[in-house]
Amino acid sequence: MNIDQLSIAAIRSMCIDGTNAAKSGHPGMPLGSAPILYTLYTRHLVSDPKHPEWINRDRFVLSAGHASMLLYTMLHVSGYDVSLDDIKHFRQLDSKTPGHPEYPHTPGVDATTGPLGQGLAQAVGMAMAEASLAAIYPEGEKLVNHYTYVLTGDGCLQEGISQEAISLAGHQKLNKLILIYDSNAVTLDGPLANSFSENVAKRFEASGWSVQEVLDGNDIKEIDKAIAKAKKSEDKPNIIIVHTVIGYGSAYQGTSKVHGAPLGDVDGNAAKASYGFNYPPFTMPEEVYEQFKTSFIARGTKAYEDWTANLAKYQAAHPQEGERFVKTIKHDVSEYVFKELPEFAPGFKDSTRNTSQAVLNLLNGTVSNLIGGSADVAKSVMTTIARETDYAPGNRKGRNINFGIREFAMASAQNGMLLHGGLRTYVGSFLVFSDYMKSAIRTSALSQLPAIFLFSHDTIALGEDGPTHQPIEHLAMLRSIPNVTVIRPCDAHETAAGWKLALLSQKTPTALILSRQALPLMAQSSFEGVAHGGYVISIEKEGAKLDATIIATGSEVSLAVAAQEQLWASGINIRVVSMPSWELFEKNDDFYKQSVFGVGYEKRLALEMLSPFGWYKYAKHVYGMESFGASAPANDAMKKFGFTVEHVVGLIKTIA
Repeated sequence: MNIDQLSIAAIRSMCIDGTNAAKSGHPGMPLGSAPILYTLYTRHLVSDPKHPEWINRDRFVLSAGHASMLLYTMLHVSGYDVSLDDIKHFRQLDSKTPGHPEYPHTPGVDATTGPLGQGLAQAVGMAMAEASLAAIYPEGEKLVNHYTYVLTGDGCLQEGISQEAISLAGHQKLNKLILIYDSNAVTLDGPLANSFSENVAKRFEASGWSVQEVLDGNDIKEIDKAIAKAKKSEDKPNIIIVHTVIGYGSAYQGTSKVHGAPLGDVDGNAAKASYGFNYPPFTMPEEVYEQFKTSFIARGTKAYEDWTANLAKYQAAHPQEGERFVKTIKHDVSEYVFKELPEFAPGFKDSTRNTSQAVLNLLNGTVSNLIGGSADVAKSVMTTIARETDYAPGNRKGRNINFGIREFAMASAQNGMLLHGGLRTYVGSFLVFSDYMKSAIRTSALSQLPAIFLFSHDTIALGEDGPTHQPIEHLAMLRSIPNVTVIRPCDAHETAAGWKLALLSQKTPTALILSRQALPLMAQSSFEGVAHGGYVISIEKEGAKLDATIIATGSEVSLAVAAQEQLWASGINIRVVSMPSWELFEKNDDFYKQSVFGVGYEKRLALEMLSPFGWYKYAKHVYGMESFGASAPANDAMKKFGFTVEHVVGLIKTIA
């Protein structure tokens, strides 16, 4: 048995042992794909296990995240901080080897994957980021110049997000993106033919990809040749279709029985015997470790040392750009964000989506690695940077990205751009379409990425487009996701504050919820108030007992203040609290929270033109949308559903 055969047999056997020990997992794809990753790691992939976050490493994304046992085995044998003990604790509590890959939980894992198709879309974002960074810095190819590899299976290519991502990558001509498709013709429920019959090669060709095919998934020479050829592509992303046998070596190979269940001792031992691998469980022969030391590890160590030396030369030649590059690799742009909020003249009134664009253009002057776009609604969500050009195959310096009508892939690609490092990003759409993006937003939060989501058209006040476009439950959905900061500003000051907080964040996504209608500048709005998540924006009259408090967000804050004035005239003393962010508000202590509310739970009214779900945590009385909206001019719609000064006054009179 030569070293290649021994190494592949050892990798396959480790995958059998790991899933057997866990009594859980998916051994089928690891056994079929082992020769693919062995070839990639030993002959092509450039990365340094001692510096797993090195920005100029090749990226590898296991889009078919259920095959994680194979990835963990590769990381272990390649010298990453994944021990044999970690392999033995696959899928166990608090281990480094969870059921699906999680970034940044496991060293060497470049992306959180498992929800099928998202890994591919994140890889598209990584390839976009690589091309962008090489272009926006002078001689940037000396800083960033690498490939992005993806391993996917049949499941990823059935998910709708995959076609969004494939189409985007083909349009953008991301020639350094290399997708390897493990085509084993089996899904969890049975043969692939039960649910999938398209011509994958023609699909990718039609989307502008270069297509190659390897007929035998065990033929590492052919796999090697295909990868080498893909790396030479000049104007197209690449797919290599590799025909494999799922569960290779098992008595049930080629069937769904090996997809998602361990082989067990009897079948596992028989499979190992078919490989000619006669070692105890969890054994990785020293010859295999040595093979990876002299190939993958040696190649990566030298590449990192060479890059470090080149970085020093670059910093000497381009001191300002070199300093900025190093400082912003890991999302920290705090030095470049405005220290004081921009000033707005008294009486200023505009939609928060317009203010957001003004702030974005202001930030562009200092945060030079800011890049983003929208899902074909740039003129509605106001995501265009005025002085910048479009990101395109012939213009990688462009910082306005036309993602097309691909909300899910757009959000996931943003995750990939942030996973790559070196850029700060934003994407925009209507709030109602956050549903299309939800799974990617969740992945962003799980991956601790400071993604920025701009969601405009935030209530029924968007008007004539009607219930299909008027969000109701969407803010409650966003607020329910752990590690997401939702900010719904009430005016220009709060909008600018939201942008600043979003850019200061380094591990938490931010959703800015923006209005279509013009909102007045509030006299007491402030950065500090938004940073607290909630604050008194209009204080009650002095010298009189406080009767009630209105808690509001967004456009409803000015509505509450208008109601406050009428209530004062009626002898009812109230205060108005702006609560742009529940998540930030919850970081305060109880004393601060109570000082903001000023009255007991029974004397509070929460006012928001969206679902009341969740508001009862803060107020006994909540007025929101209990139904879908209506197609009508904004004022008519708001009147129909009771979002008027008169109705709010009446609500307060019942509790004051």
